[in-house]
Amino acid sequence: MTTMSTPVSSDRPFLNRRLAAFGTTIFAEMSTLATRTGSINLGQGFPDTDGPAQIAEAASRAVLTGLGNQYPPGPGVPELRTAIAAHQQRFYGLAHDPDTEVLVTAGATEAIAASLLALLEPGDEVIALEPYYDSYAACIAMAGAVRVPVTLRPHARAFALDLDELRAAVTPRTRLLLLNTPHNPTGTVLTPAELTAIAELAVERDLLVVTDEVYEHLVFEGAHTPLAGLPGMRERTVTISSAGKTYSFTGWKVGWITASPELITAVRSVKQFLTYVSSGPFQYAIAEALALPDSYYDTLRADLAAKRDILADGLAAAGFEVFRPQGTYFITTDITPLGEKDGLAFCRALPERCGVVAIPNQVFYDDKSAGATQVRWAFCKREDVLREAAERLRRL
Repeated sequence: MTTMSTPVSSDRPFLNRRLAAFGTTIFAEMSTLATRTGSINLGQGFPDTDGPAQIAEAASRAVLTGLGNQYPPGPGVPELRTAIAAHQQRFYGLAHDPDTEVLVTAGATEAIAASLLALLEPGDEVIALEPYYDSYAACIAMAGAVRVPVTLRPHARAFALDLDELRAAVTPRTRLLLLNTPHNPTGTVLTPAELTAIAELAVERDLLVVTDEVYEHLVFEGAHTPLAGLPGMRERTVTISSAGKTYSFTGWKVGWITASPELITAVRSVKQFLTYVSSGPFQYAIAEALALPDSYYDTLRADLAAKRDILADGLAAAGFEVFRPQGTYFITTDITPLGEKDGLAFCRALPERCGVVAIPNQVFYDDKSAGATQVRWAFCKREDVLREAAERLRRL
């Protein structure tokens, strides 16, 4: 005999009201569209080739020898925490105790979520540079905090931070600055002078800072400067990075946090109730990746710089206004020269028009009008794919 279930009847929606506005991410929508239409997917930021074979072999070796197949230690395996500390010392001269100042996470996404949930109380204000990666807004909302955008604005074929606007955004309710440099989606790399001004503001107003630095090794002009290395910032900064972007193993979801013992303890208190632990065998492999020679990083940058120029030149030839990025593997363009005004509508129609998928930047803004005509493209693809995409875009 079959029992009929009674429908749930309630005026209250199932989804927590803090997240009701977010819906399905734009990345899922556009990736589905790419699959359905057979388009070249320059939307979601993942490479179409794997990282170094020796690192993949290290992961295989870990699995086959039983390293990480059971729950790894909560803070991360010692080998990886030691390698992360060595990386910070090697590239930036920052000394960290791997036992008390390093925490391994399920990618940078969990690191951001755990940090914001740990450090924020309902009603706290968080200043974030818009446009911003969509998980920032969702995590701030989950914490019950209030996001306060400071907009990077187009200037001289780049996107610039107005330090006066940033300072004016700080109120007595401001708890935390959420920064991303190199910046997704604009490709802006904050300069040492800008970071110094941000550090001085944070010290003056006693603010915590969470910095997302996952593109730290993808800088084409200038160099990446960690905020934590500036005066007064070590004790108030949570620095986040991950392996996905640097080593082209985005599916492994190995991220990390470096911070003072007090901040690490706070974030770990939340992280243990999210994933608890993750990516056991991959942690051992990434420990080896972090020790790759300088030549690996130099080759990575040169390869991506060449791909950036292929796509940027193709986009310019197709009629877009192109903002050539200083870092990351994304290019932002403006569609106004094509006679277009709505980036979302443009991106939804683009696969049928010429078989290419991109991301509308307006989804990264609170002020939708500020990014209405901007579109983001990923160039972490094979050169032949980028050239084909550029050729298709000429149909516009």
